[in-house]
Amino acid sequence: MKSLLAICLIFTSILACAGEVPATSAVKGKVLEVKDAGGYTYLRLKTKDDDIWAAVLKAPVTPGSEVTIENVMVMNNFESKSLKKTFKTILFGTLAGSNGMAAAHANLANTVDTSDIKVSKAIGTNSRTVAEVITKAAELKNQIVLVKGKVVKFSPEIMGKNWVHLRDGSGAARDNTNDILVTTTNQAKIGDIVTAKGTVHTNKDFGAGYSYKVIIEEATLQP
Repeated sequence: MKSLLAICLIFTSILACAGEVPATSAVKGKVLEVKDAGGYTYLRLKTKDDDIWAAVLKAPVTPGSEVTIENVMVMNNFESKSLKKTFKTILFGTLAGSNGMAAAHANLANTVDTSDIKVSKAIGTNSRTVAEVITKAAELKNQIVLVKGKVVKFSPEIMGKNWVHLRDGSGAARDNTNDILVTTTNQAKIGDIVTAKGTVHTNKDFGAGYSYKVIIEEATLQP
């Protein structure tokens, strides 16, 4: 593979070097190799400039086919534990014609019964309930919080992160104050009670039409 600079030139944007690419960016190429792992399809592509690796939500892709990867984000030194491989540079995006990230979250199976969740508030500085994080998001923006809750949805290895939905019994479904999304590199199982420690971000847009008014990112999970 050529240098990172050469890869950046594929997108003709200096943002790629920083690991950020506009949501409108797209890469076209011929599929040379396909590996399915961890809910992803990894593709080695032959583009007009270089051979590159890309990852999309698991899809039936065959070697020799021509594909377009949309909503591209560049990640450096990404480790795929399922493949036991570290990619110096890899492109994460959505396969043209698919719903991409939205499909990843809409297709989460095996959620727990959420009708009667009651989880005590975390103990410690900056501890908050789920509802407090959501309703006081403007006040808590860019601050680190502790939130204890039950894992009601879990989707692994999307854009290099695990996506965890937590509920603790606070808030209400009618105004969307009862469920908070947390991104983390830690593992969890649906039904686990965990304490998340991470940074509150607001109005976060991941592209592909998928955005959040409130989200906790860079979180660590503890039982």
